Amino acid sequence: MSAAPYNLLRHRDIPGLNQLETYRQNGGFNAFKKVVTQMKPEEVIGEMKSSGLRGRGGAGFPTGTKWAFLPNTLWPHYVVANADESEPGTFKDREILEGNPFQFLEGLAIACYAVQANSGYVYLRGEFWQIAEALNERIAAMEREGLLGDHIFGTDYSLRIHTHLGAGAYICGEETALLESLEGKIGQPRLRPPFPATYGLFGKPTVINNVETLTNVPLIIDRGVEWYRSIGTEKSPGPKIFCLSGRIQNPGNYELPLGTPFRKLIFDQGGGIPDGHKIKAIMPAGASSTLIDATNDAVLDTPMDYESTTALGSPLGSASLIIIDDTVPIEWLVNKTVHFFRHESCGKCTPCREGTYWMQQITDRIISGEGAPEDITLLDTVASQIAGKCLCALGDFSTSAVRSGIAKFRADFEARTQAQTLEKVAHG
Repeated sequence: MSAAPYNLLRHRDIPGLNQLETYRQNGGFNAFKKVVTQMKPEEVIGEMKSSGLRGRGGAGFPTGTKWAFLPNTLWPHYVVANADESEPGTFKDREILEGNPFQFLEGLAIACYAVQANSGYVYLRGEFWQIAEALNERIAAMEREGLLGDHIFGTDYSLRIHTHLGAGAYICGEETALLESLEGKIGQPRLRPPFPATYGLFGKPTVINNVETLTNVPLIIDRGVEWYRSIGTEKSPGPKIFCLSGRIQNPGNYELPLGTPFRKLIFDQGGGIPDGHKIKAIMPAGASSTLIDATNDAVLDTPMDYESTTALGSPLGSASLIIIDDTVPIEWLVNKTVHFFRHESCGKCTPCREGTYWMQQITDRIISGEGAPEDITLLDTVASQIAGKCLCALGDFSTSAVRSGIAKFRADFEARTQAQTLEKVAHG
């Protein structure tokens, strides 16, 4: 898992990069100084648009466009960093926060300057309390060095950054639920419109970016748009951290260009499937993924970028690959994802609240040996009544593995229910 020359994970090659002195010795905060002293906010936004940087939290929305949405008729503006990394199979942001935190904080500071915000917030999942404490120490160090506070670099620009711990709720990774939680309310999604760009934190225009997204920003300012666009693909430029877990020889985080084929990550970087087993399926975006049938060589040769992966029927999302091999029954896997989403549903939407409950009941019945063949169709029907009918994406996510599992691996479900039916007949 050595660091690639793109430098989102450069702490692997530079000991002590999580200390301010070491970070500054390696060019840290040169990009922030450049934008504050030499560039207008709109020029910074223009650089992000030209770079093609897309959000690394899952949606892949163009970052510069997102920044440009904030109106200059409503003030103040805020920037919120989404560090609520709660997706099963996703652990890239945590490594950045622990090993390369100042590059992330520099990216956040640049984003604040670009949208003319004087306050930035880092929203961390509740289990990250140790990271929050360390981040507070690093923010204090930046204040002592004049990198935060009033009159930064001798200019009129002022900025303060604050951290906020959630309570460990998956739903708060959804941006409007995050804002509700940050305001001290119950973490439940808002009805949209209005959108955060006009009515966000405290009812003011707000940009919300993922940790990895912001960590790219100083690299783009330092090395330029041309350098950044030389990595990745035309529509999905830049490096990406791919989380690799599941049935894989060498799990971990891998920094590679967007457009790298599945095969290279899984077999060249990840070392392939343990114990001589064969790959069966890929969940490219953690537990919320649509399952990809990986028994086809053409699938393994597909580039991992926002367009190509979506063409397979499953968005790349946060690029958190969970590898499934031929030892894993898909009905068992689906049951695990359903339990997770039922537990994490905030309960605000009836289709999600009730639907995840009934999907859990049905999959539990199948797994426990009480299921019948008709339960497979019933499960698919319940899932179809959830999809597209909820305030946020959690409802859709809860059905992703269910519907794709039945569509692509129905034989796994049938083998389980038919075996159960035969056993009942044999025992009278």
